[in-house]
Amino acid sequence: MSVQLKRILPLTCGALLTMASASACQREKPKYEGPYAAEVSEAIPMIERAVGLTFKTPPKVETRTKEQVREFVTKQFTDSAAARDIAGQGAAYKLLGMIPDTMNLQAFLTSLLEEQIVGYYDPHTKVLYVVDGAPKDMVGLTITHELVHALQDQYISMDSVQKIRGDNDRLSAAQSVFEGQAVYEQISIMLGGSNIAINLPGGWDRIREMIREDRGSMPILAAAPNVIQETLIFPYLSGAEFYRNYKERKPGSIIYQDMPVSTEQIIHPAAFFLTRDAPTRVTLGTLSNATKQYENDLGEFETRLFLFQQLNDQNEAVRGATGWDGDRYAVVNTPQGQGIVWLTVWDSPVEAGEFFHMAGQAVEKRYSTKPAKTSTDLVKKYSAEGRTLQVSTLEIQGRPVVIYVDIPAGANPNIIQPAQVTLKE
Repeated sequence: MSVQLKRILPLTCGALLTMASASACQREKPKYEGPYAAEVSEAIPMIERAVGLTFKTPPKVETRTKEQVREFVTKQFTDSAAARDIAGQGAAYKLLGMIPDTMNLQAFLTSLLEEQIVGYYDPHTKVLYVVDGAPKDMVGLTITHELVHALQDQYISMDSVQKIRGDNDRLSAAQSVFEGQAVYEQISIMLGGSNIAINLPGGWDRIREMIREDRGSMPILAAAPNVIQETLIFPYLSGAEFYRNYKERKPGSIIYQDMPVSTEQIIHPAAFFLTRDAPTRVTLGTLSNATKQYENDLGEFETRLFLFQQLNDQNEAVRGATGWDGDRYAVVNTPQGQGIVWLTVWDSPVEAGEFFHMAGQAVEKRYSTKPAKTSTDLVKKYSAEGRTLQVSTLEIQGRPVVIYVDIPAGANPNIIQPAQVTLKE
């Protein structure tokens, strides 16, 4: 999910303080004027050394009341484009069975964001804001993390990246770079610039565990559906692992000049560092007997979450999503009501076949149903709870694809017309 949700990391890093070296705090502090001058002055040179870039202009830091933060959060979700994305993604998640039908996604995300914020960098105003009354032990950690974002923004326009529309997967990959770098460098700085895997008790595995464990300290996050929890954690956790890999494989390189373009490239190092496996771009074209209300993509990571939601088997979900090579869904209006059509492209017929099989299993478990007698080896049809569902596998432009349809009973499931679909490498 491409919505910006912050800040889980400072809570995790607070627990790490007892394990990290404090030697970095003994360095001479350059002068800096403004709120939290000591913390900012201490952090800036360490961040510049860690990242290998210098601030082109001094970062601006201001304080905000909790009321001002609430206003900022609300604005993030009421902006017309953002509101449309949240409504569209929320409808898709409901139709795919990933969030409850009764959930007001915009209101929930607003509450969730308010729960987490200690401070934030706003790429629109170019200012790092710290919340009044924030716990003192969290402020320094948050400032370091957000200053990394301020530095990033001086070398790549984060505001422009965050305004990507209709490509959830690419935006998730970019967010993974931004958050992953900030996580990795923040922890590295806490350890005095030393190797995290060697000098942190438990190493990288312990960091992964702590990021997940800290969900319990945030009740709203802990109550969130799995897709929201996991898409929130993904940029921090998988992003940090990707960035660690990048630093090891390409020392001295500037990652903003070499950005990953999919969650597949974040999850599978070979897809980025070796094969440069960019996703196939899917255009659904003209639909039959339905009008598009919203369209976007899920990417490999959220395809995995879709399978896990119904199958409740991590290994099967990972296996079923591996081989993903592109997708596009559309929330549609039919004469009978709202539905969803979703086309996925696969690296091989075998991997398409695995997803076809597991997507059918997901339908059967979600709706407690069985395939209709008219189903074939290539098309599985279902009727349940006033819905018509169809999962089919076929070739388009020589590529193996799977089409998933969930629409009101009585509507024609053949909404996507293969001849209208365009696949572009």
